Amino acid sequence: MAGNGEGTGYILRALGANFAIACAKGVGAFVTGSGAMLAETLHSLSDCVNQLLLLLGLRQARRPPSEQYPLGQGRNLYFWSFMVAMLLFLGGGTYSIYEGIHKLQHPSPLESPHIAIGILAFALVVEGWAMAGAYKAVNARKGDRSLIQYLRETKDSDLVVIFGEDGAAVLGLALALIAIVVAWVTGNPMFDAIGTLCIGTVLIAVAIFLAAEVKSLLLGEAADPRLVAEITAAAGEDQRIIKVLRALTVQQGPGEVMVACKLQFVDKLGTQELVASINAFEQRLQAKVPEVKWCFIEPDISD
Repeated sequence: MAGNGEGTGYILRALGANFAIACAKGVGAFVTGSGAMLAETLHSLSDCVNQLLLLLGLRQARRPPSEQYPLGQGRNLYFWSFMVAMLLFLGGGTYSIYEGIHKLQHPSPLESPHIAIGILAFALVVEGWAMAGAYKAVNARKGDRSLIQYLRETKDSDLVVIFGEDGAAVLGLALALIAIVVAWVTGNPMFDAIGTLCIGTVLIAVAIFLAAEVKSLLLGEAADPRLVAEITAAAGEDQRIIKVLRALTVQQGPGEVMVACKLQFVDKLGTQELVASINAFEQRLQAKVPEVKWCFIEPDISD
């Protein structure tokens, strides 16, 4: 099932790492004039803003239900996760593409490339540390699913975004490091521009993937398919319930699921016994799946 969305350690870890890296990259970009280094500086600054937005989304998602929002505000996290994907696309990807094209048209030699190489090596270590924290959180939640399957099916938009950002950051740093080393060795600054274009392409590809995944949750995606099996199991434990005619699930936020069911009951149940059976079913289901925060039952004889 979906994670509860309460942990923020991996977000704070990524925020601290990216802020330190952005400062180091900014100095390196100023000293060396490297387009790849400048692209990476903007990438890290964009990531810092992204992590602050995710923290804001998690805070807003925890607001309790109200008269205006009877099912809570859990989808606030999905909104801010989508905004993060857009910022990654615009703030990191498209500007890196622009900077790469500019460097191709107006190449300039690198200054103090050894400084850039040292900063990028430092950034790779720190970013790797941040990604290790995100992967640990992913591994704890994915269960027996593969990594790709988890990323496609999970409702933990905050964790997917952080993992995607960290993965793009590690790959981008590696590309920047390779580009600067090759440009330095060959004396051809065009390789720095090519590296910048590659970084922009990686960021745009990751942003599109994240946006597509989060959009589905924002629109009201069904909860984990395994929840339907739990609904059937909970119904099967009561002899007064004949079968589940239909079960609808909606992921309302991190660790918050709404369930609506049509159940067929045995004939000639009195009102009190019918109500008791419905209440018992809801209690069993919520005991099996604590993420179910709202459960609506409709007795019927056909779908």
